[in-house]
Amino acid sequence: MSHIAQRSHDLQETPLLSTGFIARLTVFIAFFAVLTLVISLGGRWFGARVSLAGNTESVAPITLTIGRDTLRLPENTLRFPSQRRDGVSERADLYLTWPEMQGYSAEHRNRFDDVARSSGLIFLQIAQSTMSRDMSGRFEPIYSHLVEGGGVAFASGMTLYRLRADAGYADEVLLTAPRAGAPDYVVRCTLPPTPQMATSGDCQRDIKVGRDLTVLYRFSSQHLPDWDHIDAAIRHFVEARLVSPFATAR
Repeated sequence: MSHIAQRSHDLQETPLLSTGFIARLTVFIAFFAVLTLVISLGGRWFGARVSLAGNTESVAPITLTIGRDTLRLPENTLRFPSQRRDGVSERADLYLTWPEMQGYSAEHRNRFDDVARSSGLIFLQIAQSTMSRDMSGRFEPIYSHLVEGGGVAFASGMTLYRLRADAGYADEVLLTAPRAGAPDYVVRCTLPPTPQMATSGDCQRDIKVGRDLTVLYRFSSQHLPDWDHIDAAIRHFVEARLVSPFATAR
C-alpha cells in the first residue's frame, strides 16, 4: 500500500470525536446544567426576598415587653425586622390593613408594596406613655388654647378647628366628635385639597392602652367617616394582645 493510500486509510479509521473530547464535553454540559439550576433556584429565592422587601407572611407570635406591659403580636404585623424578636423593646411599629386589621399577606400585598394603595393601611406605634393624657384628654388644657376661631361643622358628625399659624402644626387641623360616656374624640389631620391626594398618614391620634402604653396611630383622611370604628378596632386589637390584659379607661 502506498504512503498516500495508507494515510487515507488511517484518516478513515480515525473517529471524528475522540473519547477524551466526548468526556470533556459531557462534563461541561453537566456543569452547565447544574449552574443553570443553581441560578434558577437562586433567582427565585432572591426574587422572593426582593418582592417581600422586608415584609414577612409569618404569623408566629412575637412577645415584646414595653415598659410595664407585655404584648404578643403576630410577626407579620411588625414593620421592621429588628423588632421581630422576643424581648424588651422601646416600641413596636405595626402596619395593619383596614378594615381587616391584618398584617402582611400575599392576599393584600398590593396595599403594602404599592404606595398608591397604602391608604388601605393603618400605621401604629406602641410605646411607653410619656404624657399623662391622651389626645382626647389634651383638648381642653392644650389644644383649645391653640385653635383659631370657633369650630365649624364637618362631615361624619365632626367639628373642625383650625390651629393658629404660630402653633407649630403647619397646615394641620383638629377634628373632634362627641362620644357617649367618654371624652370627645380628637384627631389631628392634614386634609388634602382633593380626595385623590390623600395619603396613608393624613390623620394621627393617640390613645392609652394597658398599664402604661400610648398607641399613636396614623390613617388616611379617606377613612374619616369610619373614625369611631377605627378607634374601637385599634383599641381592641392592642388590648386583645396584652399578655396580662388590663382594663383601661376610655
